Amino acid sequence: MTEPRPDCAVAHYHEIALKGGNRPMFIRRLTDNLRKAVQGLGKIRILSPRGRILLYLNEETPWPILSERLSGIFGIANFSAAYRCPTEPEAIEALVNRLLDSKTFQTFRISARRGDKAYPLTSMELNIRLGRHVQEKTRARVDLEQPELTIHVEILQREALVYFEKLGGPGGLPVGVSGHVLSLISGGIDSPVASYLMMKRGCTIGFLHFHGYPHLTKASLEKAEELVQHLTRHQFESRLYAVAFGEVQRLIVLNVPPPLRVVLYRRFMLRIAEEIAHRERAKAIITGENLGQVASQTLDNLTVIQEAARLPILRPLIGFDKDEIIETAKAIGTYPVSIQPDQDCCRLFIPPHPSVAAQLNDIEKAERNLDVSGLVKMGLETVERMAFTFP
Repeated sequence: MTEPRPDCAVAHYHEIALKGGNRPMFIRRLTDNLRKAVQGLGKIRILSPRGRILLYLNEETPWPILSERLSGIFGIANFSAAYRCPTEPEAIEALVNRLLDSKTFQTFRISARRGDKAYPLTSMELNIRLGRHVQEKTRARVDLEQPELTIHVEILQREALVYFEKLGGPGGLPVGVSGHVLSLISGGIDSPVASYLMMKRGCTIGFLHFHGYPHLTKASLEKAEELVQHLTRHQFESRLYAVAFGEVQRLIVLNVPPPLRVVLYRRFMLRIAEEIAHRERAKAIITGENLGQVASQTLDNLTVIQEAARLPILRPLIGFDKDEIIETAKAIGTYPVSIQPDQDCCRLFIPPHPSVAAQLNDIEKAERNLDVSGLVKMGLETVERMAFTFP
């Protein structure tokens, strides 16, 4: 027999529940994000009784699409397709009977929770009553450790919910509670993961991509656009700024010693990023750097690079190794795009032996051979801005 259509989705949060007096603000942001996520799926009413968020579905709501969207909402620990009924035990038993007609199992457990503490039965008493009822109906046995089927029951003030499978959400904090930041996104593996992790901490993100035009094609920009569109499912609106950096790099090459070039590229990227961050009203800059991965990411070089900016530089991957980053990229869906070949400006005009321990005095001496403000202006004059939305 076909399982009945769910008439509700119940979403639970974890970290938000620990926020004490600030919890209502976090829940409001989460429900606002859910309203954006369900756009185009018909009229869905969203309520937030204590400890959970309920989405009341309409007859046309496609559960597979809704489920896919809920799985990308930061702040949700888990969610389920649920069925509603009155709170009387007899009504719950009748609903369980109807739902179990489509299921086959040998072992089960009941997991009842009371959101309404005035309910006349305790959670344990309800577990026992419903467990006996299911045993009589199915002849299955109770297994509290590894049941084939768990029947979840939640008692609210005005209704009860019954559901089975808990689907994993991404957890974290709702996007928007932690401020706005600017992420330097390449076409590679690291920076999309860094952006994802900062979204998970509640940040909204603007994106900035440097490409090697006119000395390279814009292939890396096409990858960056695809990555930003993928990440936009978590924050619903994104802006991507693209800067043609090739000519800035060429002028650096003509005027500074080869070992210092990579560090200088990064310093000029930060200067340009800072100007764009001010336009975005961003409070910090994100990079995908992690300690020791490449020559520019030694502690000495990172320190010298960071000196070029006044805004905080956030490096969420600083302690990750490459395997950890790759596994995360695969889990969040950016890896297939990131490994596509492109022409990355970070590989343009790279010397054979870049410095791994640049000194600030040497860098400042080299920059005296450059028109620093002029090169920053040159990069800013090439800026293209693109907008992305989801759904």
